[in-house]
Amino acid sequence: MMKDFGLSRDVPVVPAQTALLFVDVQNYTLRGGGEYDGLSEAEISTRFGYFFDTMDQVGLPNMQALQSACRERGIEVLYTVIESLTQDGRDLSLDYKISKLFCPKGSSDAQVAAAIAPVGDEIVLGKTSSSVFISTNLHYVLGNLGIRQLIIAGVLTDQCIDSAVRDACDFGYLVTVPVDACVTHSAHRHDTSLANNKGYCRQMSTAGLVAEILAV
Repeated sequence: MMKDFGLSRDVPVVPAQTALLFVDVQNYTLRGGGEYDGLSEAEISTRFGYFFDTMDQVGLPNMQALQSACRERGIEVLYTVIESLTQDGRDLSLDYKISKLFCPKGSSDAQVAAAIAPVGDEIVLGKTSSSVFISTNLHYVLGNLGIRQLIIAGVLTDQCIDSAVRDACDFGYLVTVPVDACVTHSAHRHDTSLANNKGYCRQMSTAGLVAEILAV
């Protein structure tokens, strides 16, 4: 019989050991970004209308609220963006090559969205795979910063967010996902993803998490 270690995922954030990680909230993935090159306005509206509307009305405002609260309490704010190390994308993962997810190093598409732009020396990591833990030295950086808890927000809920959450848990972090600060291409995909990874992380509303952070 396994020993009861008395552990739980339901642990409030401790600012000194917590970081907020924004995943792929960049020019490439937002309205007008390079991900939609070659698509007609009608196709963009049909395929991505839900995503753009949800980002504008819910996702980005909640991300801004989280960013502000974390900065106020001295919580590290980090960003990951899709960005190759090369101009032709030869260093991209096989999956990114097949999916044609490509932002050249230093390009406008690789910049964090203006709505949550980094300030000062906040850390931005370019990644070339779905999970930021696979294609960057994030785990090493977080260890150097003394981070044990992660707040993960951004896009897409059922892809890069889901990958980051699961890998973060396997690396030993306590993870909190603000469910309304993550967005994907449909409500069904969003809800299904959250249901699937609920066992890996603590899930709560942005308002609840902001209140928790500011109460510390």
